[in-house]
Amino acid sequence: MALFGTAKKNTVSVSKKVRPTVVRTQSVAKELQSMAKSYEMKADDLDFNIFEIQTFKRINDAEKGVVGEWEKMSEDGLYELDEETTLLNQNFQIKQMYEIEIFLKNIDAQKHKDFKLSIGANATKCKVYLSILAGSKIKYSNGLEEEVKDMITKRKIRAGILVNIFDEMVDDVISKITSHIRVQEEAEYKKNETVLIAQGYEPTLTVNDKLILYYDKKEEVDEKTKIDYSSRGFIQSVQEGELLIEYLKAKKGKPGRNCRGEYMNPTEPTTKNEPKFNIDDSIKIVEDDDSIKYIANENGYIALENNTYLIKTDVGIDEISFKTTGSISTGLDSDVSITVTEADAIKDAVGTGMTVEVTEIDIDGNVGSKATVKALKANIGGQTHRTAKITADRLDINVHKGIANGKNIHITRLEHGKVNGERVDIIQALGGVIKAKEIDIDICASHVKATASQRIEIKKMHGSENTFTINPLIRKDVISGLNDNKDEIKALKVDINTINKDVKKYKKLVKDGTASFMDIKKRLLHYKKHGVKMPASFVQKYKQFQNMQVKLKDLESSLKVKSEKLELLSSKTKSFQDDILNARIINRDRWIGYNEIKFKLVKPDIELVYKPKEGSSDKIFGLVEVAEGEFEIKAMKE
Repeated sequence: MALFGTAKKNTVSVSKKVRPTVVRTQSVAKELQSMAKSYEMKADDLDFNIFEIQTFKRINDAEKGVVGEWEKMSEDGLYELDEETTLLNQNFQIKQMYEIEIFLKNIDAQKHKDFKLSIGANATKCKVYLSILAGSKIKYSNGLEEEVKDMITKRKIRAGILVNIFDEMVDDVISKITSHIRVQEEAEYKKNETVLIAQGYEPTLTVNDKLILYYDKKEEVDEKTKIDYSSRGFIQSVQEGELLIEYLKAKKGKPGRNCRGEYMNPTEPTTKNEPKFNIDDSIKIVEDDDSIKYIANENGYIALENNTYLIKTDVGIDEISFKTTGSISTGLDSDVSITVTEADAIKDAVGTGMTVEVTEIDIDGNVGSKATVKALKANIGGQTHRTAKITADRLDINVHKGIANGKNIHITRLEHGKVNGERVDIIQALGGVIKAKEIDIDICASHVKATASQRIEIKKMHGSENTFTINPLIRKDVISGLNDNKDEIKALKVDINTINKDVKKYKKLVKDGTASFMDIKKRLLHYKKHGVKMPASFVQKYKQFQNMQVKLKDLESSLKVKSEKLELLSSKTKSFQDDILNARIINRDRWIGYNEIKFKLVKPDIELVYKPKEGSSDKIFGLVEVAEGEFEIKAMKE
């Protein structure tokens, strides 16, 4: 907010003589500057009295080039100017002339020198504010209202703000200020107080046309933000219903007039961004008076081909690398499918450190070090680096050395990689770590660690030093569920024990009090039959016994509910144990060298180990409960 007329300390020498001068002017500020210059002082060292304010208007005829005559207005006629149709007429002009007496300011002689006022305005000068500055002090005296009004008027005139136009609220503002001072007798302002004292007609700005490409999701970053140069937005994914492009139409603003009386004519809008492209059926248009919106009709990524925007789902590229595409992330639900055609065995189809996230991906070649691939369906025709990470619901890898996560995973050759899935099928395992619900290995070499919750099956055994483990708690969600189960069972057992004690207590109380209760009941019926007032002590004992019966019933009901829940949770925990009894480790071939079979029990929490003898033809192994709470791993029939 621009400030005008802030009170300042007088810096004029006492010996400086200034002759009071009466002038008639349209600009008081210019007259003060001119007179100050002639006396070699600052304009702020001068003050003035107002003798007369005159307002003039005229209407020009711009079409005919005729300039109208200035016409003096009466004070009553000023209020007629508040009509919007008059003040917003560009041919209408208004000005004020001020007859004033200029003289040397004398701070010490000023009556309200500690009451510091300033005038400020917004950028267009359509809103003018009065500020009472922090630290201001003033005492109430007769005529204060007129004195404050004069202070405000002088500051407005000095700032070039018209008086008695646009300021119909100023009398109410002055009244509130002086009323506050009257109540306080001597008011002191601890902080700045600002209030609106004039308001013209704010113009509406002209809007030039603009084309916004929302699909281009480049984020603005500051100097401190680390820029990921590997992510350059090679593909701009979009969702059905997403706003892709918007053309904002040019609109000429509305005129205004500020508190200086200046007409504010909006500029003519420029139009230079009109859409010159086409679209196909994958994008729809929604148009209104303000804009044209281009909205996606389907999932995919936006492309511009032959000056036509369209949404596509299939992408074919040679490689994904820092030099070419950078990382690509469209989201798993984007419906975008990528085919990477680089199949050279000594090159990476997905380069070092790249991140790819799409719905489907088909990679002919290799996945490089520290690369990450996420998809609903993924096929890798080459090999994965040991630091590469691949995640997909349906995953097919030729040679795997890295980390693979998914639901249904097929690997042609596992070379010391890690695999986590639900159902894992491996043609040849040359070392590695496998965790899944079910695991199938066609050819098992050496140093394979396979852990399943239900089944491990090997068709041919070509090596040794392998470990095959059945663990029903291999999945994190199952472990979490079991832990929650145990905590709830523990809490239920405590509750049931407490309720059992209370049930026994109330059963004894009811049993011991039944005879007395029946006697009291007979007496109360007798009293009631003969219209005799019942003793209060009898009534109280009767109600106490009834309350005990109700309490016992509630406790027994609660005990039943909690006992049933405990039984349900206990059976749920037992089901984990039942699962392991149904689990199997199967080797369709003869055992070679040293291998281990392990079963991890849930309750008790122990691990059983069985080492098949070399050359043994036992094929199927399971866990058998040989006695209550005692288990063994044994060879079983089909």
